[in-house]
Amino acid sequence: MSTTTLAHYVAGEWITPKDEEWGIDVNPSDATQVLAQIPRGSAGVIDHAVQAAQSAFRGWKAKTGTEKAEILHRAANLLAERRQELGTLVALEVGKPVGEAVAEVDRGVMIFRYFAAEAVHPIGQVIPAQKSGSLQFSLRQPIGPIAVISPWNFPVAIPLWKIAPALAYGNTIVWKPAEVASFTASKLAEVLAEAGLPAGVLNLVLGKGSAIGNQLISHEGIRAVTFTGSDTVGMGISEIAARRNIKFQLEMGGKNAAIVLDDADMDQAAKLIAAGAMRFAGQKCTATSRAVVLSSAADRFVDILNKEIQALPLAPANDPKSAVGPLVTKDAMEKVALYADLGTKAGRVVLGGKRPDDNIYKNGFFFEPTVIVDVKPDDRIAQEEIFGPVLVVHQAKSVEEAIAIANSSRYGLSVSLFTRDINAALQYIHEIDCGMVRVNGDTTGVDPHAPFGGMKFSSSHSREQGPAAIEFFTETKTVQINAAGA
Repeated sequence: MSTTTLAHYVAGEWITPKDEEWGIDVNPSDATQVLAQIPRGSAGVIDHAVQAAQSAFRGWKAKTGTEKAEILHRAANLLAERRQELGTLVALEVGKPVGEAVAEVDRGVMIFRYFAAEAVHPIGQVIPAQKSGSLQFSLRQPIGPIAVISPWNFPVAIPLWKIAPALAYGNTIVWKPAEVASFTASKLAEVLAEAGLPAGVLNLVLGKGSAIGNQLISHEGIRAVTFTGSDTVGMGISEIAARRNIKFQLEMGGKNAAIVLDDADMDQAAKLIAAGAMRFAGQKCTATSRAVVLSSAADRFVDILNKEIQALPLAPANDPKSAVGPLVTKDAMEKVALYADLGTKAGRVVLGGKRPDDNIYKNGFFFEPTVIVDVKPDDRIAQEEIFGPVLVVHQAKSVEEAIAIANSSRYGLSVSLFTRDINAALQYIHEIDCGMVRVNGDTTGVDPHAPFGGMKFSSSHSREQGPAAIEFFTETKTVQINAAGA
């Protein structure tokens, strides 16, 4: 595969800069393979992109819902035609196992189709007026140019569950993807351009978030920002947005727990927790990173869990059999190694704990799926987001203690409970402090038409996807009409 030179996409044109720094995009399964050269953006390209979004806003806002829906439907069809191509690229660029990567592209198709339908749904309601003969109603209207800042781990689905509703409700966009997902982002911009999206409605700016992210959200032409990433970066965005009095939406990670009661189907629980913790090397904000097991079942559960994890193939992402894959960068791999080392001090490593030594892994950023038992709930490894294939196992004496351990985190994104006891399930549903709550299911994923988001430091307390998306991507205008002379 030859190296591609990527470009910004602004005002309907691909712009290859001459005066910017450049980075490289490598294959995390084999870092000797350079996929692309990436421009690193500048204040000038940010300004150009925001101005393009401002110029295009009035025309895009004026489009009918049907016109916007037609473009989103065409984008869905084009993405479906390119599912294998895009899935293969995702596997090469960010290390997501290719089967899962293709499934993510399919999810992107569903997101486009869902919001194509939303574009023609009602956008207000009639409100009874106190004055006789008056008509009073509310309208939801687009905000204006929106900054979309998206992560690398779901390089198709997460950008699209921000971009599709923004477009459906009449907004224009300046999109800054994670640098290591720039190639996939460029292909998605191509799809939308081919679908007939007018110039300037979507603008793609590539580069490092640390260099150009603040310039984007600080630009006076940006009226809202939607972000998915770390809580440290997210809180910085919230401060800038609050000072500017613009809307912000933040999704910022998790330290997700799975609770296993002693009456659970242990085989089901182990299989789903293994998948939730280790697939895609645990690089999901909803990945399972803590298991809380009743003491009476702990030893039996860990034995079954380890067997289920060992059945998940650790292989290069473009191998059809791959389930775990590499970490996305060398830095990410070294971070996981650091936490695994902490685990040897905080508890007992019963599986993995090191880099694999087979020759097939030597040029990639691989780390063995790791299970650590006997960890205290307040240990660093049990509290900090690792974003890697590391699972800690706690023991609890009761349902109440298990829920308390699960809640003992600054995050509150996703959680699961495995049980046959309906009373325990109801108690857990009411007492758990998480936005995504499962019973007898893993912690990862959510239907593309269901609201997504967390509590505590996982979120800015808004929700993405589904019918909830209209809350962020529009503003409410209340209108009253009275008869002349009345």
